[in-house]
Amino acid sequence: MFELERFISKHVTMRDKSMFLADIDKNRQALSAKIKGKSILVIGGAGSIGSSFVKAVLAFLPAELVVADLNENALAEQTRDLRSTKEIKMPDTYLSYPMDYASDVFARMFRAHKGFDVVANFSAHKHVRSEKDIYSVEALIRNNVINAKKLLDLMSEYPPEVYFCVSTDKAANPVNIMGASKRIMEDLIFSYSDRFPVKTARFANVAFSNGSLPAGFLSRIQKFQPLGAPLDVKRYFVSPQESGQICMLSCMLGENREIFFPKLKEAQMMTFDKIAEELLKEQGYEVLKCDSDEEAIDAALELKKDPDCRKYPVHFSKSDTSGEKPFEEFYTDDETVDSDRFESLSVITGKKMCDKEAVSKLIEDLDRIFESGNADKTQIVERISKYLPNFEHIETGKSLDSKM
Repeated sequence: MFELERFISKHVTMRDKSMFLADIDKNRQALSAKIKGKSILVIGGAGSIGSSFVKAVLAFLPAELVVADLNENALAEQTRDLRSTKEIKMPDTYLSYPMDYASDVFARMFRAHKGFDVVANFSAHKHVRSEKDIYSVEALIRNNVINAKKLLDLMSEYPPEVYFCVSTDKAANPVNIMGASKRIMEDLIFSYSDRFPVKTARFANVAFSNGSLPAGFLSRIQKFQPLGAPLDVKRYFVSPQESGQICMLSCMLGENREIFFPKLKEAQMMTFDKIAEELLKEQGYEVLKCDSDEEAIDAALELKKDPDCRKYPVHFSKSDTSGEKPFEEFYTDDETVDSDRFESLSVITGKKMCDKEAVSKLIEDLDRIFESGNADKTQIVERISKYLPNFEHIETGKSLDSKM
């Protein structure tokens, strides 16, 4: 029987246990002091990282857990999973709300509750493929930046003990709008750091997370469809469990305006075609390399006719889509990094509180461009570039949606 956790451990992360266990054990008392008996709100908490964060904090016995997520089905399944797991002790108060964190009903819920001790926000557009045209760009920026400001203003009415939200390694020297939006988000939350402590984390791809290319491999195999992957894109990976743990450590143990990231070496980077090949081998297939998407699709039709065939069609090609960075990096040359505090984590320290007027002006300008009704992607890139001088957008005119 195929076990995904075992496959990730053996072929993707190359670790037989979480890389963060030592730091969790060492800081167990401090984590308990920050979590036990507290009220915690997790936004986007039914997604891959949010749900892992929920499990990580539940081990330290919060008094109250509220999870908000637009995906009603995922919330229902998350509740069933939590209630069915013996080692998880559910708090006395547990509520799951299928709602948009930028909605009026969310604001009414938040005010009626008079805020929370801990607020963790995992609601985000996280895919480079989210950048296609002006409409997809607007949705991305509204979720990652504009609506995030609305949440920060709401929290200012009832300041939490800590606010955490997820950034990305793509925020370091961004080459796509998604990465740039996360870099702006960092500045935005830091501009509120005089009202309540804010922390974030930049980390690698979460192996087989919802919507990821590796998760898509499993769906393709289930349907006897071909696998497609880039040959030349290297990425760092953490397991789903590790993704929640790094967020918990950053949220609870970080200082105001600190950014956490995992200590991963360049040699630990993986390419997606390698993951696809190992996955097919694990499923008992030989890899049949094709020269195009069309050839692979045709070969998959033959495979479907003969399920006993053990040659599985793939099309691996060089990346040629907009915003695709060939490698990943967690920090820039002008950022100060403390690598001594934790065994498995480095911390970007000394980040100054950003110019709130400048970041607010940027958000106002972006909103105005979108509301004009005749905006285009070029305008957005130009306005972001004025704010982020190191933003070097890679534009090829081709989206990931044009490929398998």
